[in-house]
Amino acid sequence: MILREQSPQDEPKTPPAPGKKWQRVTVAENGQEVEKWIEVDAASAEGWPERAKMRLLNQDITRVDGPAKVTGAAQYAHDMRAPRMVYARFLRCPKPAAKIEKISLEAAAKMPRVVTAVSLGVEETRFLGQPIAVVAAETPDAAEEALRAIEVAYGALPWVLTHEQAVAENAPIAVKRKLKEGEKPGNRVDERKSGDRDAVRAAIEAAPHKVEFTYTLPVQHHACLETHGVMVDFRGGGEAVVHASTQGTFTVHDDAAEKLGLPAAKVRANVQYMGGGFGSKFGLGVEGEWACELARRLGRPVHLLLTRADEFLFAGNRSGAVQKLAGAMAADGTLLALDAEVDKLGGVSRGSFPGQPYIYKVGQSSSAIRYVYTNTDGARAMRGPGHPQASFGIESLIDELAYLAGQDLLEVRKKNLEDKVYHRQLERVAREIGWYEHPHRAKPGAHTEELGVGIGFAISTWGGGGSPACQVDVRIQRDGSATVTCGTQDLGTGTRTYMATIVAELLGLPATAVEARIGSSEYGAANPSGGSTTVASLAPAVLEAALGARAKLYAALAPALKTKPEALSLDVEGLLDAASGKRMSWKQLCALLPSEGLSARGEWKQAHAGRGVHGAQAAKVEVDTLTGRVRVLKMVGIHDCGIPMNRLTLKSQINGGMIQALSYALLEERVLEPALGAALNADFEGYKIAGTLEMPELVPLVDDDDTRQVVMGMSEAAIIPGHSAIANAVHNACGLRVRDLPITPDKVLMGLEKLRTQS
Repeated sequence: MILREQSPQDEPKTPPAPGKKWQRVTVAENGQEVEKWIEVDAASAEGWPERAKMRLLNQDITRVDGPAKVTGAAQYAHDMRAPRMVYARFLRCPKPAAKIEKISLEAAAKMPRVVTAVSLGVEETRFLGQPIAVVAAETPDAAEEALRAIEVAYGALPWVLTHEQAVAENAPIAVKRKLKEGEKPGNRVDERKSGDRDAVRAAIEAAPHKVEFTYTLPVQHHACLETHGVMVDFRGGGEAVVHASTQGTFTVHDDAAEKLGLPAAKVRANVQYMGGGFGSKFGLGVEGEWACELARRLGRPVHLLLTRADEFLFAGNRSGAVQKLAGAMAADGTLLALDAEVDKLGGVSRGSFPGQPYIYKVGQSSSAIRYVYTNTDGARAMRGPGHPQASFGIESLIDELAYLAGQDLLEVRKKNLEDKVYHRQLERVAREIGWYEHPHRAKPGAHTEELGVGIGFAISTWGGGGSPACQVDVRIQRDGSATVTCGTQDLGTGTRTYMATIVAELLGLPATAVEARIGSSEYGAANPSGGSTTVASLAPAVLEAALGARAKLYAALAPALKTKPEALSLDVEGLLDAASGKRMSWKQLCALLPSEGLSARGEWKQAHAGRGVHGAQAAKVEVDTLTGRVRVLKMVGIHDCGIPMNRLTLKSQINGGMIQALSYALLEERVLEPALGAALNADFEGYKIAGTLEMPELVPLVDDDDTRQVVMGMSEAAIIPGHSAIANAVHNACGLRVRDLPITPDKVLMGLEKLRTQS
């Protein structure tokens, strides 16, 4: 339990309570990692089993919910139905900014099978696609027809959609805000500054090798297969169930109760399965709020899951970034100086960016981080918020400087990384990708070659820590059944599987013998899944519950067996009494339990969890200089995380991260028409993501040299470096540096033509 909280900056100066100590922990708030100092137990009596003795943990374990998903038995929020249920849809404003002068709902409300049409009360819209009305009908088609019958009179307001429009002189103000004393109005707002810029600039000018370039990353969409939304099963009585597609079972519960006008104890949140969130699904959102409001007004269940166009226009995104970086390198490859000017493009919100020089050590550096408002949907957390953007800038700059200095691209990274973990990880991916046999280690390939093959590298970091949030119950029944229960959600990362596996490991059972029950607010509390904090928060609580259940089991059996609890142990053959040498099967020993069986509750202990995830990735690409096509041939990724709960899932996470990074590097980009104020690819026809044809050979590696006997969440680290490695590989293949993602054939061809004219 959290006794006291302190600022995350420095370790608290006040002494902890007796038997406690201060511990810095990681919590997720709206998908962002936030660090806090809390008081925790000073020591833990038992911990994770030794790795050499693990039967199930740190092995390849098939997902326990795999059959339910592949057969279609798994029920998602989209699948939920109830008697008299209505379907709700939003009307979006088609302009980036507008006054709602008049809205007429009468015609829509009178249409067949339409139950109601409601204005959201918006007087002025702030971003393209902002919802302004909602309808509910007995079929989805009827709801869509009703939207077309709503009449709206829009008054013109000025707007800005792009970075260029937003920072132009006398640009319309996208977001009205209170100005600080002496601050001029504008869309570009200073967030934080660091370093002595004049000194850094002087160091750059004096250096033997220096470059200055701008690196641009587009807005990226989460592209969740299941769209945002809920089905609120409320029928006018005193209770309700909210079936939600959310990253936090308990993030929707209290707010839904308030919107429904019910006591929190009478509302249950249900998240048995959900189809992806990637940082975008926290809280009810406008969709959940209006589903609850309509259910309360109508006394009927309401199914409000966003359409795909809704998803693209107002369900959040990864913020874009424009980074102007100036850097300098010594002749021996040492990074001497870096100056960074960064604009975050978060729409009507601020976006994310961790800072530069990111992970690398630089002699001296300065930075100015700003956010730039536009009349587009606000950014939300997306896997590794801000880190992929920072990675692209610094990894590109290092490569450009290394070529000038004639340095090996791998060795120059190691030279500027103090943490030796990165050295071994970079060496490992280099061996796997074929770097030591590669001809272009310090000089890129020629742009005159028809097909160029290149290799690139990049690294990542993440916290992956946990906090005291989860309450886990393990129950053993007389019939031999065992369950582990927590209200946590599973985003598809294998939460059910490792919960069952931990308990099975401690009790000597197969993983399939333990049933994991999750996804209900009626179960023990749990943290939201964001910032890769779930496994480091949940797994330690599961371990504590399993240890407690085992101790209670020994205590209950010892009198019947006329022995001491400390003489008993469990393994795959059942119970062993070391004092007598007698054995008993699992079924036999459970039959000796009282009729109610036994249970134990576990909560987080800091000794079971850690933080500090590393990763390195390498990419090999082929560049067709005649067509401009870039084909990724192979990607290799290695990451650490302490004890792997499930190696099969861990490798799948690394693969998934590399695939998403490939998609970011080559395909994904929100496209807007700035003059007309329109979104041109708010669908999966126009918004391209990587598919089977783009998949290269993927080599996921678990860093087994990481011997930390703790658990950490690593999945977000896997998405951070891949696109940077691909961009560097393109440069390595043909000498072309594309500084504006995605790397599309037109950019390649135009860049190659420029190289030809300069040579």
